[in-house]
Amino acid sequence: MHTVVERELELRLVLSPERSIPVPARLTYRTDDPYAVHIAFHIGSENPVNWTFARELLVEGVFRPCGHGDVRVWPTKVDRRSVVLMALSSPDGDALLEAPAAAVSSWLERTLRVVPPGSESERLGIDDGLAELLAPTPGRVDELWLRDPWPSDESKDGE
Repeated sequence: MHTVVERELELRLVLSPERSIPVPARLTYRTDDPYAVHIAFHIGSENPVNWTFARELLVEGVFRPCGHGDVRVWPTKVDRRSVVLMALSSPDGDALLEAPAAAVSSWLERTLRVVPPGSESERLGIDDGLAELLAPTPGRVDELWLRDPWPSDESKDGE
């Protein structure tokens, strides 16, 4: 069974230093994808705009600037309010989003209680999957293992 941690909140799309517009969003964390956070932005279209990036990036970005390339996150203050800024870049355009730091932090704390940092790989079941893949099947002989991987240098044909 997988756990989902969600939070609806209103972000601000920063258009200029003096102007921003509200953007409803949903933060989602799923234990079946333990390294990632998912953000769906509801921008008035039929389908939301979805972004997925490393949970670790958002966790670090609450405290200090981090990231490069497509996703950058950093804390700051706007009108004496603590916010987290997310700069997102894609071939379709760039966006600077402002999120309330307290709401993002409390949601992240919930995700960290569900899957503590460093335990993400346990949720993927990689070890179990590899063990199942590599386990011998009773009654089946794998011919690949029976063949000599290093054929003899002695050739009977070309003597």
